[in-house]
Amino acid sequence: MEAFSSKDMAMKAQKKILSHMASKSVAHMFIDDNSSEVLDELYRVSKEHTGNRNEAQKVVKNMIKIAVKVGVLFRHGKFNADELRVAQDFRKKLHHGAMTAISFQEVEFTFDKSVMMELLAECRDLLLKLVEKHLTPKSLDRIRHVFNHYSDPELLTHLYDPQGTLWPNLSKICSGLNRMIEEGKL
Repeated sequence: MEAFSSKDMAMKAQKKILSHMASKSVAHMFIDDNSSEVLDELYRVSKEHTGNRNEAQKVVKNMIKIAVKVGVLFRHGKFNADELRVAQDFRKKLHHGAMTAISFQEVEFTFDKSVMMELLAECRDLLLKLVEKHLTPKSLDRIRHVFNHYSDPELLTHLYDPQGTLWPNLSKICSGLNRMIEEGKL
């Protein structure tokens, strides 16, 4: 006999619908202004660095889809105790990464791209470990795409160059991250 669960079906439908709706304009409806501003700056950084509007949109869209899907899984209690520990480790690592990014921006001559690359790789690996049993290979590839994009050494070097074109964007990103930390959202 086939097991049917309307709760599981509803969760799958939510994930599917929300992932199809993922765009910056829809994201503004579901996330606060500060997070939205950070996403907008990350989009601008990607667009400026790659020179490719479509790629920049794809990265941000993937970021939104990942966040929505993880949120749906969490709200529906799909993570077991071990996965919840991984989620806590991910949250701590993400917080540490944000603090490091802010520190590198605020204190001259402290930027170390290998440190940022390692932090982003560790975040990516923890997130993949958290969701590997719950999301499709395509969604796992989205996670890799986002983290690999922002851990690109050339992008990081360009971003953290105080005389570079991306420095104003980095300042806004770090300001937003600071607010998120103060509000306990990161």
